[in-house]
Amino acid sequence: MPYKIFSVFNYVFMGLLAVICLLPLIHILAVSFSAPAAASANLVGIWPMGFTVDAYTKTLANENFLRALINGVTRTVAGTVLSMLLITLTAYALSKDNRDFKGRTFYMWVFVFTMLMHAGLVPTYILIQKLGMINTLWALILPHAVNVFNMILLLNFFRSSVPKALEEAAYMDGAGHFRTVFNIYLPLALPAIATVSLFTMVGQWNSWFDGLIYITKAQNYPLATFLQTIIVQRDLTSMNVSADDLEQMSEQTVRASQMFIGVVPILLVYPFLQKYFVKGIVMGSVKE
Repeated sequence: MPYKIFSVFNYVFMGLLAVICLLPLIHILAVSFSAPAAASANLVGIWPMGFTVDAYTKTLANENFLRALINGVTRTVAGTVLSMLLITLTAYALSKDNRDFKGRTFYMWVFVFTMLMHAGLVPTYILIQKLGMINTLWALILPHAVNVFNMILLLNFFRSSVPKALEEAAYMDGAGHFRTVFNIYLPLALPAIATVSLFTMVGQWNSWFDGLIYITKAQNYPLATFLQTIIVQRDLTSMNVSADDLEQMSEQTVRASQMFIGVVPILLVYPFLQKYFVKGIVMGSVKE
């Protein structure tokens, strides 16, 4: 009986929590489809008032927004692929024992040290500038290419969840390190790979601050930085919208449509990776 009471309470509590998390997104969606007068007067709740798609029509027809969207997708895809490649290879190497990889402890502490200490914003900017990466996507991708926290998640998974005997059998059959990684470790580590990929993807997609620092040309902004300049700084010049169009749409509907479009890619990807999420975090956390 106590377990049933707890289960009912747990389901009710988690349901309310889910509703609370969804309400802001539903409100933004309702505002984006509402008439300018209702949005400007803050009369919109969770249902559109005076349904119209003008805000989406103008937003998707704007070259600056579409360019920022393409930059954001390119940055996310390239950054995720490069990061997962480097993280996987690094985690594989550091998952070995000291007798198999001499110097492992030293390299491990080097990576851990980067989690505890950071050079600072100014030295990092000078480095990016000296490397000639200002106003390029490399300035947004390379500094985040090896996330040590994600690497440690994969490392623990490799050490505790991939049978040592399976790896030794591969070596006896003539497989090298690269073949072992891609043919044995990756298939077995699919839940962990999917989980870390989701972390990396969301981090790349939502990152806006580095775009403000390293990108000086507005046409090179990724979507997150583009939205920050419009929503937070309220700078609508990059939207290239005329005064007459603004009167017909209202600033609220424009911002709401852009925010919702910015959320859609993650909403589309997450359902395919969600089934691996809990399993990928839990597996590798304990040794049997």
